[in-house]
Amino acid sequence: MGWIRRLRNTFASAEGDFDEERRFHIAERTDDYVRRGMAPEAARRAALARFGAVTLAKERTGDADMFRWIDDIRRDAAYALRMLRRNPGFSLLATLCLTLGIGANAAVFSWIEGILLRPYPLVVDQDRLVAVTGTNRGARPDRDDVSWPDWIDLQRSSTLADAFIAEKITGTTLSVGDRAERATGSMVSANYFDAIGVRPILGRGFDAGEDSGRNAHPVAVISYETWQNRFRGDPDVVGKTQVLAGLPHTIVGVAPKGFYGTFVGYAFQFWVPASMQGQFDAGVYKLEDRGARWIEGYLRLKPGVTIEQAQAEMSSIAARLEAEYPETNRGRGVRLYPLWQTPFNNAAALLPTLGVALVVVVAVLLIACANVGNLLLLRGFARQQEMTIRLSLGVGRARLVRQLMTEGLILAAIAAAGGLVVARWLRDALALLTPPRGGVLLRLPGEIDWRVIAASAALCVVSTMLFALAPAMIASNVDLAGALKAEAGVGGGHRSAWIRSTLVLVQMALSFVLLVGGALLIESLLAVRAASPGFSTDGVLTTSVDLFTAGYQPQRAKVFQDALIDRLQTLAGVESAAFSRMTPFSYRSYGTAPIAVDGYDAPPDRQPTADYNEIGPAFLATLGIPLVSGREFTRADDEAAPLVAVVDETMAAQFWRGLDPVGRRVQVRGRWMTIVGVARTARYRNLLETPSPFFYVPLRQNFSAVAALQIRTRQSAASLRPALVREIHALDPNIAPSELISMREQVERTTAAQRISVTILVVFGAIAVMLAAVGLYGVMAATVSQRARELALRMALGARAEDLVTLVLSKALALTAAGMIIGIAAALLVTRLLGYLLYRVSPRDPRAFASAAIVIGAASLVACFVPAWRASRTDPLRALRG
Repeated sequence: MGWIRRLRNTFASAEGDFDEERRFHIAERTDDYVRRGMAPEAARRAALARFGAVTLAKERTGDADMFRWIDDIRRDAAYALRMLRRNPGFSLLATLCLTLGIGANAAVFSWIEGILLRPYPLVVDQDRLVAVTGTNRGARPDRDDVSWPDWIDLQRSSTLADAFIAEKITGTTLSVGDRAERATGSMVSANYFDAIGVRPILGRGFDAGEDSGRNAHPVAVISYETWQNRFRGDPDVVGKTQVLAGLPHTIVGVAPKGFYGTFVGYAFQFWVPASMQGQFDAGVYKLEDRGARWIEGYLRLKPGVTIEQAQAEMSSIAARLEAEYPETNRGRGVRLYPLWQTPFNNAAALLPTLGVALVVVVAVLLIACANVGNLLLLRGFARQQEMTIRLSLGVGRARLVRQLMTEGLILAAIAAAGGLVVARWLRDALALLTPPRGGVLLRLPGEIDWRVIAASAALCVVSTMLFALAPAMIASNVDLAGALKAEAGVGGGHRSAWIRSTLVLVQMALSFVLLVGGALLIESLLAVRAASPGFSTDGVLTTSVDLFTAGYQPQRAKVFQDALIDRLQTLAGVESAAFSRMTPFSYRSYGTAPIAVDGYDAPPDRQPTADYNEIGPAFLATLGIPLVSGREFTRADDEAAPLVAVVDETMAAQFWRGLDPVGRRVQVRGRWMTIVGVARTARYRNLLETPSPFFYVPLRQNFSAVAALQIRTRQSAASLRPALVREIHALDPNIAPSELISMREQVERTTAAQRISVTILVVFGAIAVMLAAVGLYGVMAATVSQRARELALRMALGARAEDLVTLVLSKALALTAAGMIIGIAAALLVTRLLGYLLYRVSPRDPRAFASAAIVIGAASLVACFVPAWRASRTDPLRALRG
């Protein structure tokens, strides 16, 4: 800790110098008065009076020192720039290392700012916005949406919220040639634009009352991009119509440029009032149904209100609604989340990934700082002669420290500027790593605002203290007597070797941890891809056909679907085809319904619920979901037949407890259905979900004209698509299918978070290993230079070249091994934080640790090759003469 004491003494020297000079002047003046004949005490009083007020003298001295300090900074900066220009190789390498470290951190800061903390451009006071979801006590998962009647009651009873902002992501199909594209939008409450503080640049938002009634207000606000791309920036666009969900909507406003909506990942193209919900949900009207939960919204809290206070109020209101409406609200509650934990968009999914990214880039910054610290230390000892001369000429040690720190600060400032450029270049990297959802490219940009710039500036200062302070203190600690009598080695002697070695140990350990994390995530991703979701991912293609938007009535749509299935089954290579409302692993939410099971008594405080899907005949066979008992649906299970259902094994085990439920009854939304089959449990949203009760109902008994189409075939999507388009156009040339992809691709699109984490860890792990190798190379090169005489003497005494190579490599491998031992201990603690992202992989998997050790060992051998080779080429005579 001696260097800390020296640092304190260095910065305390100015105060001490003033006091010492004051005492000197008073003593001299006192002696002068005594010589003139004054008594000693009278002489001292006179001297003190002559000197004047101490505070005033300090202020005058401080003013002079301030101007001198500013001038010194200017000269230090100019000198530092000259030194950096004089050593371009060192300057470039140090700046590059720091740019990678600071740039990676700035990029992650921008992602956190733009995706988690303030994800909605142009929305005001986002720190007072909280997300709202419903809860279902005892269900898995317990999170649910909120019904419109409940939402209205919450709004009426709340006293702590300025606004309730209802929203639900939606979309419509637009046919473009032989393909249908999805236009994303949102159904919102009438106060939406006013509550978030966004003013349309043309027209208006929604008027009060436009969110009530059944399809009563076919109006829309379009995005700036839609205005430019579809309407070519027409200034008279307000009042024109745009067909959305098969119905002409009057455009009443244009959103400002840069506003993309309030759903992370999507750039909405339009907004419609909640009164149009039935139209966008293919005729299923939910605004008056307290049991239909579909709202995903926000609260804007009043100033000074905490989320905990608002949560208490929401829970109280939800408890009252549960008592008033037990049939629909039993076991139901409300939960509030800060924006960065919003569960119904990509924020919650990306939160663990961005947390991992932040830890990784901090580790990379520490490795970069250790690397640059080693470079500065070596360069400082190479300048020992300069330091000795300046000290012998009377330059204070504090001035040398300040000079070296100035050089480090300039390096960090250049790196911070370059880092912001890197961050801007990487701001859209997450979107590039994330596949489209439902054919729509996700928008996941970083936001480089003043907060990110301020954080980067702070990082610049902190990194300067990390990599520049210790080398500056050590390099400036010159023993004048010893330095003038003997030549200092380029490596600074044994007194600095332990510091350089310690920095390399830090680099090796951190690199090892990053590589282990990357290896674990790669194994996890491979395990996810190899896992079975409970249905076939090979040999099945999926697309969708939107007949509702095309204006088809239910009976006509049923005829079209039956005819298309018959046509597809005649195609070569097609084994079967089936429609369903939902495709597994899609971005849309499955229906959820309260249920009652004949013979099952639910706890009084809980309402049993289950998710469900409407499927056509042969759906289970097409997807490869086996039947455990009973039968699958047929075309005879139509609107005229008795209501039937197929349950999965999880639902059968929970409600019938080992008995075969075939022939028994389940009530869904007040309607009793007879169970005709039990299907094997499958995963429906992602591969990591916990199985929960699920059942199927016939599509023809719960019809939807917007339906997904599954095709079991030996053909690829590219080869089958022309035939699919041909058969659809034979029935109606105005209908086009959406994107046709394999079910394997559909499943793999849900592994985006794991893929992003793998990419971040692999890329930055490679950078970390490269930086650590450079650091090890620097230490070994300095060691060889420092021990040149020793190596020459060994060769003169008969040592062979391979002996010297072994000597150098043994020291390098000892450093590497020590770093890996520390890294193993750290990795055993840190990798447990990856639990959410790991799938069927232990955080202590030996293969991950072994692969990291192999990579670190190989990098170390490569880094030490040149210094070892130079050692073996030592000329004994020249080295001993030198």
